[in-house]
Amino acid sequence: MQKTDVGNTQDLVAIKEIKEGTLVLKDGGLRQIIMVGGVNFALKSEMEQNILTQGYQNFLNSVSFPLQIVIHSRKVNIEKYLDELAGYQIAETSPLLKNQGEEYREFIRGFVQKNAIMEKSFFVTIPFTPIKLPTPKSVSLSAMSLPFLKKKSDPQAEERTREEQSRIFNENLAQLKQRVNQVLEGLLGIGLDATILTDQQLIELFYNYYNPENAPREGMTLPPQDEKLKISTEGGSASLRGSEDPSGSRTTGGKNDIF
Repeated sequence: MQKTDVGNTQDLVAIKEIKEGTLVLKDGGLRQIIMVGGVNFALKSEMEQNILTQGYQNFLNSVSFPLQIVIHSRKVNIEKYLDELAGYQIAETSPLLKNQGEEYREFIRGFVQKNAIMEKSFFVTIPFTPIKLPTPKSVSLSAMSLPFLKKKSDPQAEERTREEQSRIFNENLAQLKQRVNQVLEGLLGIGLDATILTDQQLIELFYNYYNPENAPREGMTLPPQDEKLKISTEGGSASLRGSEDPSGSRTTGGKNDIF
């Protein structure tokens, strides 16, 4: 029986690298992801619901480029909470309270083992795909990629290539940031909290997404209330409805969430 080559798992992931809070895709496209705080729509008054709905509609109408809205549910990691309870239990001097603390900790641990505690997160993915036009230079370079036409490597040429790639990336990133700022301002106008994910948060997000059983969520948080103004001037805040792979697909949210 002929042995079949098994491809690398990374071949199935469209992401080439993560830098400057940006996903760089293998096709040259760029993505930035905003994490958004949800709103319990059912607890709002009818007037507040109408304001939110109208504001959300106005926001969508103001956007002239595609958006991906992701709603992601995953298991919460409570180990840190259990460790804190154990610390309080050790410091407690009363034997009665010590025993009650131990019983409560075991109750929480058993409850979580039988009933997974899920946390819902909201993300908005903003894309930018640069337009590439073929040039005589690019055609000649593709021809040079043939094995029998390859020349010896030129360090200076390689350095110029890296500089050109860096320049193009910065130009495209500037275009993407304009879109991100527009989305953040629109979402802030609805009264929603949001923050752009950093490199580390993006790594955690996708690791958790592709390893849901091994990586319960812990760590990503929205900015505190007193930082909302700062965020709006630097790049922003917001929230929505739908879901999929955060690098660019779609799902549906809970009935009480405006996003």
